[in-house]
Amino acid sequence: MNTVLLFLHLAGVIVWVGGMFFVHFCLRPVVTEQLPPPQRLLLMVAVLGRFFAAVGLAVVTIVFSGFVRMGALGFAHAPVHWHVMALLGSVMALVFAVIYFVFFPQMKAGVAAQTWPVAGAAMNRIRHLVVVNLLLGGLTVAVATLGACFVR
Repeated sequence: MNTVLLFLHLAGVIVWVGGMFFVHFCLRPVVTEQLPPPQRLLLMVAVLGRFFAAVGLAVVTIVFSGFVRMGALGFAHAPVHWHVMALLGSVMALVFAVIYFVFFPQMKAGVAAQTWPVAGAAMNRIRHLVVVNLLLGGLTVAVATLGACFVR
């Protein structure tokens, strides 16, 4: 069971952090170069809608698998780096919630109303928060892998 939980945990992390990397460093720059704002924002609303649905499932999977593993070991007996991962992951989930429940609806509304500056401003806020989560995700992966080096 522990192996299955670890697999689910890692699969969720790969979807979430890998997806953010792809959207931010691969998709967004090309879309910005190739498409004018109306088409760019239409595409990004559609792409982010699908991506955020996958991230929502990934977050639930990560939180569930992480806390089940910690609970099975006993929270007080879990390695310190597991607690650090849980803290960082919780902050990341909060940042995602702000993106999904605050700025993504603003972006969708701006696109629906064809108020491109409103949609663009929301997209820009999402982009900045994705960078925050990418940095936190990288730090979490570092804690997960390097933290294990210090556990005896």
